[in-house]
Amino acid sequence: MKKIFTPLFLLVFIATAWSQKVEIPVDTTVTTKHSVTINSKNIDYTATTGMQPLWNNDGEPIASLFYTYYKRSNIKNTENRPLVISFNGGPGSASVWMHIAYTGPRVLKIDDEGFPIQPYGIKENPHSILDVADIVYVNPVNTGFSRPIPNEEGEVDKEKFFGVDADVKYLAEWLNTFVSRNNRWLSPKYLIGESYGTTRVSGLALELQNSQWMYLNGVILVSPTELGIERDGPVGIANRLPYFAAAAWYHDALPAELQNKELKDLLEEVENYTINELTPVLVKGGFTESSKKEAAAEKMAYYSGISKEVILQNNLDVDYRYFWKELKRKDGVTVGRLDSRYLGIDAKEAGDSPDYNAELTSWLHSFTPAINHYLRNDLNFETDLKYFMFGPVHPWDRSGNNTGENLRQAMAQNPNLDVLIQSGYFDGATTYFNAKYTMWQLDQSGKLKDRLSFKGYESGHMMYLRAEDLKNANEDIREFIENSLPEEGAPAKY
Repeated sequence: MKKIFTPLFLLVFIATAWSQKVEIPVDTTVTTKHSVTINSKNIDYTATTGMQPLWNNDGEPIASLFYTYYKRSNIKNTENRPLVISFNGGPGSASVWMHIAYTGPRVLKIDDEGFPIQPYGIKENPHSILDVADIVYVNPVNTGFSRPIPNEEGEVDKEKFFGVDADVKYLAEWLNTFVSRNNRWLSPKYLIGESYGTTRVSGLALELQNSQWMYLNGVILVSPTELGIERDGPVGIANRLPYFAAAAWYHDALPAELQNKELKDLLEEVENYTINELTPVLVKGGFTESSKKEAAAEKMAYYSGISKEVILQNNLDVDYRYFWKELKRKDGVTVGRLDSRYLGIDAKEAGDSPDYNAELTSWLHSFTPAINHYLRNDLNFETDLKYFMFGPVHPWDRSGNNTGENLRQAMAQNPNLDVLIQSGYFDGATTYFNAKYTMWQLDQSGKLKDRLSFKGYESGHMMYLRAEDLKNANEDIREFIENSLPEEGAPAKY
């Protein structure tokens, strides 16, 4: 039978369709039970995922944040059980990366070097830190399923969310509610952030202490940003060379005598040259003697895998994007930004920068289907909201970024607060040597250096995508947590 739609029916249907809005869950949770084998030991746990509101001063919800909270079962005394609070970066990035590829009880199905494979999906993480700590993965506003809640006029005050200081302040308020609701005030607490998430957790370390009176035992910085610590000019240029050397070493682009070295031995040599010889040459700029400039270009070429002529053409100032394009130009490919092990193909071999980030497209290939399926099918969280891998958070107010100083001050005020830095040697966005520089410059007095530690890995920005480093990096976090827990009854004092 042929169906006939009248104009009136069509009008009603269209009006009804347009009136249906995607609902933002303001305050809801779903809890499921699971188990995982970690270091050959079976661990039972619950996974609670949901939306928790953020309120304004009038008690009205202005945002709802999506989170996933893993809690080990059968723990009688949570006052001895550490809680790890996890953030990713962007600043518009969801918590997906560390959630399903690093510290959580489930990880992506990828190959041992981190490249996507099909069928997509999730498998057990035998290296998760859930054996020693509970974990909550938090998605800031407009990441994951987190959303701002418009006022009666349908407006959102973006200044409350999208900026260095605003981000830290509202997340501290939200965490106060989360810790209270889940009865975790007595638990040792740790923050872990990746990339821009390191800016976020460095600011939170002080904000939680000073505004929420919540003290931490540790902060873990994964592929840290500059944290507001200046390194422009000659220092910024010189600091690129150790990363250039690492990427060139990986791609067999160095002379045989360097290529035959262990990576750490090579990088120690390049670091010493960078600090003791290259930086002084760059400081004099155009007044550098020609012979010294020539010698510097030759040495930079020796360590970087790109030609002396190219380095001189750039006045010793070869930027990152040019390096990613130039290193394997003769082979017709580019190298990745966040992880220079990855290769890309451009429309033209000519040019000053790659057409796209080879590593990021590869990661999205595997992460996006996995997180959407996992949350809805394994954790039973149902919503029609789109999961923002990268959400609309711009313009982002980056003014007044003093997060490095915030972290230093938090450490100074809290004798129990230690910091671990983790970096991949092949990360060209937040390079390992700049991470070291950040650590060196964080506290000029040197009085806190025994509470700052660095770990490097033969991988990129997300070092945990490589199977060997997934194991090693989680073990480093596990040891950091265990070593930073004070003995029972030990006073926090200098």
